[in-house]
Amino acid sequence: MSAAGALETLARRTLSGKGAHVGTKDVFSALDWKAAGSKPRGIPHSAYQILNHMSYWQDWVVRWLEGKKPAVPRHASGGWPGGLGPANRREWDDAVKQFRRGLTELERRCRGVDLPSGRGKNSRIEMLRSIGAHNSYHAGQVVFVRQLLGKWPPPSGGLTW
Repeated sequence: MSAAGALETLARRTLSGKGAHVGTKDVFSALDWKAAGSKPRGIPHSAYQILNHMSYWQDWVVRWLEGKKPAVPRHASGGWPGGLGPANRREWDDAVKQFRRGLTELERRCRGVDLPSGRGKNSRIEMLRSIGAHNSYHAGQVVFVRQLLGKWPPPSGGLTW
């Protein structure tokens, strides 16, 4: 495999969670909308809040990869859009779809491009690695919240050890 092919594979695996944890795209599977808005005692965020945060930063990185200059929020709270929970099932389903679309778009942007190139201080591969690590961190938080709610693993299975 070429160096470029190895970087592409590495970036896609980082985004997917492959080999490290349950698939990033699957961490929200089969979670009902009411549970998604629940925040167990002592936990700072609901699964819904984490989902919106992950989507926010995925979309930010996509814009950066498109050559745009997305603004960085002045405060951390700016990267946590939305409320505690969705208003209904449709809002939850739409949020999950948006997250998965963003993840698919990031994976698409790994293919056939010069990943070491970039602009300023960051290369494409660094941005993809960063968002992949960010998603992995928060995917673990979602699994923990789901465990506390008795909603893990999903019916399709998941790593439980």
